[in-house]
Amino acid sequence: MEQGGRLANKRETSWKRARMINAIRAFFTSRDYLEVETPHMIPAVIPETHIDAVSCGDWFLHTSPELHMKRLLAAGYPRIFQICKCFRYGERGSCHLPEFTMLEWYCRGMDYRQLMKECEELIVSVASNLGYEDVINYQGRAIGLQRPWERISVREAFACYAPMSMDKAVTENCFDEIIVSSIEPRLGLTQPTFIYDYPVSGSALAKQKKDDSALAERFELYMGGKEIANACSELTDLQEHNRRFLNVNNYRFSAGKSIYPMPERFLEDMTSMPHAAGIALGVDRLAMIFCDSSTIDDVVSFVPEFL
Repeated sequence: MEQGGRLANKRETSWKRARMINAIRAFFTSRDYLEVETPHMIPAVIPETHIDAVSCGDWFLHTSPELHMKRLLAAGYPRIFQICKCFRYGERGSCHLPEFTMLEWYCRGMDYRQLMKECEELIVSVASNLGYEDVINYQGRAIGLQRPWERISVREAFACYAPMSMDKAVTENCFDEIIVSSIEPRLGLTQPTFIYDYPVSGSALAKQKKDDSALAERFELYMGGKEIANACSELTDLQEHNRRFLNVNNYRFSAGKSIYPMPERFLEDMTSMPHAAGIALGVDRLAMIFCDSSTIDDVVSFVPEFL
């Protein structure tokens, strides 16, 4: 099919996506969140084990607006949100693009459990704005939106669906593989599902649980077997930030990956970081759910292969 035909066939989806984004903005402005803009090209990115940044000269295109949004939190901004493009090297698949759209929001004084509730309220509000009531039909399944949504701990999910325990998967360095192959496809099939309390070893900027230092106050949201959002109570301890960043870079070095510079100005500002919770939500993936699309290609106007 010619490119013009491909674009014409996406017209209806583009309108629905635009209404969805407008509804997201309306939700946050009604709650006194300030919409912010942060730089896309930055001198240092968050060192993460499995995420590779796109180089831009001596700097990088951001993989997430997280670093600079948290600096705004530290400067006294209590409620902020942003809808922006993010960039990750080598990501391509039915749910992945190397350039994609992210919604992030942060709220001072909130923890990850309170953020689950606000996440529910956001998506229900957007669904209502798009004309849905209590059910979204996605890929032949009815996903009920009645609250509260399902909540299951990572440890419980491994016990129910995985071939080994969570602790063994962490020890044998196959945690992510098992999550993707055995657990993700079973989450959020009949109602959205929050899976929470991840191992701290894979939760770079999440606060540790007080009653179990091996776990982080982190959750992910799944709908239709797809990860929609990733959130946590934010880590505020400067020494722990440094330790985790160094550990990630050590892993990247041992794996033959690029070593990223430490985000020094972010670390300086963390001395003023308040207790807060934050979340990153994939706008393209949420559009997939509302548009009943099995591939991310259907809900964006352009994909890398047709630029």
